[in-house]
Amino acid sequence: MRAAVVTEFGGPDVIETRELPDPEPAAGQVLVEVRTADVIFVETAIRRGQHSNFFDIEPPYVPGGTLGGQVRAVGPGVPADWIGKTVVGRSDGFGAHAELALTTTDLVEVPPELDLQTAVAVYGDGLTALMLEDLAPSMTGQDVLITASAGGMGLLLIQLAHQAGAHVIAAARGEEKLQLSRAQGADVLIDYSKPSWQKLVLEATNNRGAGIVFEGAGGELGAAAFSVVEDGGWFSAHGAPSGGFAPFDPAEAERRGVTVKGIMDLRADSTTTTITGADVIARAVAGDLSPVIDQVYDLDHLADAHRALENRTLRGKALISVSR
Repeated sequence: MRAAVVTEFGGPDVIETRELPDPEPAAGQVLVEVRTADVIFVETAIRRGQHSNFFDIEPPYVPGGTLGGQVRAVGPGVPADWIGKTVVGRSDGFGAHAELALTTTDLVEVPPELDLQTAVAVYGDGLTALMLEDLAPSMTGQDVLITASAGGMGLLLIQLAHQAGAHVIAAARGEEKLQLSRAQGADVLIDYSKPSWQKLVLEATNNRGAGIVFEGAGGELGAAAFSVVEDGGWFSAHGAPSGGFAPFDPAEAERRGVTVKGIMDLRADSTTTTITGADVIARAVAGDLSPVIDQVYDLDHLADAHRALENRTLRGKALISVSR
């Protein structure tokens, strides 16, 4: 099979397309013939050798997590009726950026109402977005600030907040991203490339601050977003494209009565939510989650997708198209 391989930690040029042996499903595993795969910002950080405390991986490795395709074979203990089904799910560890990938049976059959690209585009970010919706207080009538609002997950969070009846404040960099945020339901647009953008958040909230903050930018932007969460409010530090998750002072959070959620609250092995992939697909079919797909790259151009993510040029999602 053909697969994209991260040959060593480094820049996008370390990604090569190689021929690898076809994998064989072991007990409890499913072999999927991949047609479409997701690519997200954290994969660029892992490629650079970051986040080793969260991801135990060493090169060479095949990257990629969320995938969609047709089940080709199953291992011992897996019902044979999976074979031939069109599914979406997560690769077993990494490995989605290949013509064939191993998964577990934690898959969702793609219903006829959804095309495969949409199912893959919504699956990963949608799972996180629904976890955040479940963890957060009711958004109805709240001032909700969403940073990195024009990213794949930011746009889904705007949709969820808008549907809940929130006053949605979208923060992103540049007019094009802000207008895309408006198209998904944002009420207030703030360009955080401009100085003192936090003042605009306070103006939009009658100087109270945002009751709920979905912080997807990280770094200094994340710290600035924490400064404008309302006393007694709720803050999620889940994004790190700026190089790290939003820093905050736990003592200040306690003094101000701010509830803070971090990345461990969104990991499948440690979250307190019960959101599943089937929930994501059901909400997509219902129209609650509608991913915005900006670019589709073929397998040989995965490095270009990584560059687009790192250069912040995407407006929504990037996908990888895999053909055999």
